[in-house]
Amino acid sequence: MAVGLLVTACGGDEAPEPERVTAVRQCDGTLSPDAARALEEVLRTKAFDDSLTGGLERSTAGLAADYAKGERRPPTHRLCRASPAAASSAVALQFRLYRDTELTRGSPVASLHPYAMGVEALSGPRKARLYVRCASPRLQGSDRHPARVVGELESTWSKLPDTAPIREAHLTILHSATLAVVRKLGCEDDAGLAEKPVLKPLPE
Repeated sequence: MAVGLLVTACGGDEAPEPERVTAVRQCDGTLSPDAARALEEVLRTKAFDDSLTGGLERSTAGLAADYAKGERRPPTHRLCRASPAAASSAVALQFRLYRDTELTRGSPVASLHPYAMGVEALSGPRKARLYVRCASPRLQGSDRHPARVVGELESTWSKLPDTAPIREAHLTILHSATLAVVRKLGCEDDAGLAEKPVLKPLPE
């Protein structure tokens, strides 16, 4: 008993080590283990700042409201902004409705490379986009006119090379977040997305 009290007394003045904020806790928990590892890779850290919560609910509610109103220029809804502890670099994920005229349909886009996922997928060293179509009981009329939803990833880390591993990491993060969004919206067949990202590059 005396020894136990002595040990407690000796360690009583030590401040507890703060809990590390991990990648998997970013973005309202929408990141799969693979996506969390990809986030660590592109931001080159395993320690993150606390991120605001509620982004999944806010962004999906915003998408549903925009679809109901038939917005001609629908706004963008941020899901999250993930950043390393004590660093200025960050990855932001946001969602909005899109029109089919935005699709590249095979036309080249500067610094973005096409992949065979969703309606269309593009990825590069600073950004990525994933386009899907969603029919959901939550979105009245989407059985006839599916909601067109695009997820966008933007990175402020300017030193990332334009390589296949970086492009695939960005798509892995974006796919995981988009899958969470379409499931929250109740999209049939997960809006055509597989459980794992399809990282097959298309001819350019």
